[in-house]
Amino acid sequence: MEIPDEEFIYPGTRACAGCSMALIYRIALKALGPKTIITVPASCLTVLHGMQGFCTTKVSVLHTPFATTGASASGIVASLEDKGLADDVNVVAFAGDGGTVDIGIQSLSGAVERGTNFIYACYDNEAYMNTGVQRSGSTPLGAYSTTTPNGKRGYKKNMPKILEAHGIPYVATAISSYPLDLYEKFKNAMKIKGPKYIHILAPCPPGWGYNPKDSIEIGRLAVQTGFWPLYEVIDGKFVLSKDSNKYLDSKKRKPIIEYLNTQKRFRSISEEDIKRHQSYIEDQWKQIQKRIENE
Repeated sequence: MEIPDEEFIYPGTRACAGCSMALIYRIALKALGPKTIITVPASCLTVLHGMQGFCTTKVSVLHTPFATTGASASGIVASLEDKGLADDVNVVAFAGDGGTVDIGIQSLSGAVERGTNFIYACYDNEAYMNTGVQRSGSTPLGAYSTTTPNGKRGYKKNMPKILEAHGIPYVATAISSYPLDLYEKFKNAMKIKGPKYIHILAPCPPGWGYNPKDSIEIGRLAVQTGFWPLYEVIDGKFVLSKDSNKYLDSKKRKPIIEYLNTQKRFRSISEEDIKRHQSYIEDQWKQIQKRIENE
């Protein structure tokens, strides 16, 4: 499978230099194609879209209040079904981690419980970035934010598991540093009827504190250290993605400190929290190994 050349985002967006969210969106739209309606809450993506009359995408976009992304997607699908167009159009919700794991979780849960036929994509930059880098429920242990100046206490929510617990037919994780994997997961989701959820880690230069040119490498380190496993859950069956498969062998995983050291948000992290990160990763991979063995 190859990523097509056709573009659905015009050049010259308002995204920051090195923004992986913009790359995620670009790749996703290549998979989704022109017959797509996007719904987006308050987020960095609304900044990328720009003001009314100057939208940077070649597909239809609905901007919606922060907490209502899932509900707005349900409404769009219901309208298309009423007009007999539901099978011809992809309805996709794109939201950041704040609008997904915190403010929008009720709306998302309701939409998937109703069986809404749509794709929900969370681009997770692990804080409320466009409002001043405040912590979210997806901010990782020990990370600086303007509301956790001494580092966040506690781990991030495991949103893919929360959505999997809803019993939906498709859940996946992805990252822009592995673009073909990301593209294929949107293509896979499009083939399935019902609610689909894709959680995409989105490195953020200003929020994480690194040089914009390093976005791809930092994303790769997230996978190579085992911090961000790439996988799909299709009708309850767990499938580890090929780009993560070799990291079942713990000897092939890089130490988490290599990932943490690339980002200023972790510059004050304690040795204890570094060990907690490493231990959490090891436990997570043991669970993955057990799950694969039990399939």
